[in-house]
Amino acid sequence: MSESVAGLSVAGPPGRGEGRVGALRIGAVAAAFGRDLEGALARVATLIDHARRSRVGLLVLPDAALGGYLSDFGAEAEAELPPALDPDGPELRKVADLAGDMVVCIGLCEAGPGGIRYNTAACVDGSGVLGLHRKVHQPVGEERVYAAGDSFGAFDTPVGRLGMLVDYDKTFPESARALALDGAEIIACLSAWPTSITNRAPRMAQDRQSRLFDLYDRSRAAENQIVLVSSNQTGSMGRMRFLGQAKVVGPDGEVLARTWAKAGIAVAEVDVEASLGAARRRLSHLTERRPEAYR
Repeated sequence: MSESVAGLSVAGPPGRGEGRVGALRIGAVAAAFGRDLEGALARVATLIDHARRSRVGLLVLPDAALGGYLSDFGAEAEAELPPALDPDGPELRKVADLAGDMVVCIGLCEAGPGGIRYNTAACVDGSGVLGLHRKVHQPVGEERVYAAGDSFGAFDTPVGRLGMLVDYDKTFPESARALALDGAEIIACLSAWPTSITNRAPRMAQDRQSRLFDLYDRSRAAENQIVLVSSNQTGSMGRMRFLGQAKVVGPDGEVLARTWAKAGIAVAEVDVEASLGAARRRLSHLTERRPEAYR
């Protein structure tokens, strides 16, 4: 089901399933964010409000929602770079206050020591920061602006054990696998994923990066038998034209809700424990691994 709310499409089930124990409403956002922090926080407030009306318990916003992504893979001048933010600063505190009893994942440019910047995903609720992930894998050019993170770790939240990936991280199976082995039941993939720069297709659905984005989302969910929540930017910045295609994917690799290329919130209701249990009942990919054979 899809309905339009203030220019946003909220796609998903119309109400909470009666009698379903442990069901969690999950929202994946496709939306445009630029350099204007005040405007970004206003948009985040609107998205959280729409999600709350749909009784969402976990909302995943895009990479670089606070301050925007790079416009030309790091070739821009220093003055045009995303603002570097302190994870303990007022911007993320504002998002936490807006979240309240909702768990919200959001992307930002993190200010590290000595002027270092990280492309970071933060998970918050009203109590503050629940977890951080610094993007590990970098496409060519991003290293001009961001330092790379060096680890993947899951953490406990009020909606279950969660792990986060940023953008290009999900291209590498080891990233999601590391989180699943650390007990992640849900993986939030925050992206600012563009169409192909070098071979842009006339239609977004035919674009190589569009196909890969969808393939990675479904593969990472199915191979780890977890729930995957994929957010993405829309619109454009410099040469970047972002794909959208936010979605919630079940542990069998099936897409439960999606936005396609337009801005909106894909909402799916999932009993996470039950769905993971059903997926792993006969074939359990994590426990049936043979690490001694992987050379």
